[in-house]
Amino acid sequence: MELIAVRDKNTHKRFLDLPDYIYRDDSNYIPHIRQDIEKVFDEKKNKLFRSGGEVERWILVDGSKTIGRVAAFVNPKTAKSGKYKVGGMGFFECINNRDAAFLLIDKCREWLISKGMQGMDGPVNFGERDQFWGLLTENFTAPPSYGMNYNPAYYKAFFEEYGFKNYFNQYVYWRDLKLPAQDVFVKKANILSHDPDFSVRSMKGEKPERIAEYFLEVYNSAWGGHEGFKNMRIEQARSIIKSMQVIMDKDILIFAFDKEKPIGFYLNIPELNEFFVHVNGNLNWWGKLKFMYYLKFGKRKTMLGIVFGVSREYQGRGVEGAMINYCGDYVVPMNRYTDTILTWVGDFNPRMLRVIENLGTSLYRTLVTYRIFFDESIPFERHPVLGAKRNASESTE
Repeated sequence: MELIAVRDKNTHKRFLDLPDYIYRDDSNYIPHIRQDIEKVFDEKKNKLFRSGGEVERWILVDGSKTIGRVAAFVNPKTAKSGKYKVGGMGFFECINNRDAAFLLIDKCREWLISKGMQGMDGPVNFGERDQFWGLLTENFTAPPSYGMNYNPAYYKAFFEEYGFKNYFNQYVYWRDLKLPAQDVFVKKANILSHDPDFSVRSMKGEKPERIAEYFLEVYNSAWGGHEGFKNMRIEQARSIIKSMQVIMDKDILIFAFDKEKPIGFYLNIPELNEFFVHVNGNLNWWGKLKFMYYLKFGKRKTMLGIVFGVSREYQGRGVEGAMINYCGDYVVPMNRYTDTILTWVGDFNPRMLRVIENLGTSLYRTLVTYRIFFDESIPFERHPVLGAKRNASESTE
């Protein structure tokens, strides 16, 4: 077995092609879009390179056959954000061979040590957490959602036997759209329904510019300047909404308002893998044509909840339940969607987990973000719990 750095078109192609071999007998497998992966490693498209980010990729070969791949990276935004310098590894794929897997991980470890890192998270993305993040550990019998990692069950043993520890769990929830929210939310939502200033509506008919403004206001009032989140700028909000325009279904972009002030959102997109399953992971010109055809004419079943939030001053007053009730009253009768999958929430966010569980969801799948320190004397700590200090102070009052 030999490790080869990805340096040219041939090794790049072999890096991208390997999953087709690993999952050749898996009927649930839907490949990631090649162009999405290529963006991660493109210095012109991934802004982390401009702020000092570094990445290296390898394939593992046995004779003429590619049997593994991996990437290691230093994300300048996160590498030095904690007590210790921690890099990342991801895009890991390997045949069911422990020695091969350990060779790949060893290479990441060696490279990250050369960059001054003391630890490694994996499998993670060289970018945001909304794609290519975590190792699937539960539910291998359903197709993956767009952008979410999917892998053979045997990968878990590779990581844990190597010495990785569970840094945090990532929980993905499923919900039947016809089910009402639980009573605690319904009661509060019913009280709100009698407030003439309160309303919930979709973004049907709204211009993207206005949607971006609504999104910005709720995001900043829910997270900005809180729990380590920075305030978002209008340029960022516009960029996010613009990136969604091709796939956007305004009927499932839902906002709550106090008079005309946006106070909550429940933003969904169609489950893109219901369409991407037809393009075999390649959005070349033919893949784009097929995607657009199925996006327009294909049957839809699932919507993917990408973000759910309520302004801090309105939390706990039933806004969450009111938006879910709106889905039942407005979205379900359209007969386009029957269920929803909510993008993963970390176990370090217990407040959001309680909200989601109270909305009548069921746990759909679990992924894990692992961490390992290269010096075993460094004490391992799981991801800090959001709001832990505040909750502790509240409990003493």
